[in-house]
Amino acid sequence: MQNRLQRILNSKELVTMEEELLISEEEYQKSGVQIGTQLKTKDMLKYIFKIRNDGLYILDLKYTDKMIKVAGKMLSRINPGEILVVAQRQYAFRPVTKFSEVTGARSIIGRFIPGTLTNPNLETYTEAKAIIVTDPLADTQVMKEARNVGSPVIAFCDANNTTDFVDIVIPSNNKGRRSLALVYWLLAREILLKKGEIKDYSEYKFSVEDFESQI
Repeated sequence: MQNRLQRILNSKELVTMEEELLISEEEYQKSGVQIGTQLKTKDMLKYIFKIRNDGLYILDLKYTDKMIKVAGKMLSRINPGEILVVAQRQYAFRPVTKFSEVTGARSIIGRFIPGTLTNPNLETYTEAKAIIVTDPLADTQVMKEARNVGSPVIAFCDANNTTDFVDIVIPSNNKGRRSLALVYWLLAREILLKKGEIKDYSEYKFSVEDFESQI
């Protein structure tokens, strides 16, 4: 899996992936995907577009868009039942649940029990060929276990996140209700397209609102 991941990341297709955005910048901005935090890490520096007057770091939407495409391409090659999506933030519960429903991936929302990926004696034990995490800060245990078992990690990373255990970084606001709905909606759409389950985006029958938390 790691070799396949590296081939995708090194692929010439990444060049063409940059040519056209999945949605317009205005649509990204309306959902606040680009709104970061007032703290930044060295790991996320390359993904930051600018800093606002109020001290908020603004994420580069071109990176967000490109890495959703990269993640979608990789995940489309994996049996959906072998993809695990994890979220401990409440605003992510609905997006993750809907993502799993649309793509067939498995999900864990709420508390992640230590050993779930590494201890076969636990009732919650599960195996996964790829892990998606909503926030590396909240999901550190998941990522450490994924590293131990060799499963690549895709993470939605805000300006304040570190990426030590992340294989594919999708820079995005991972705290906002609308932002989380949009990025999971886009990633699910991209997976279905790459798998050939939809011929083009017009066949994608789900709305961003379907993915949005009502809390």
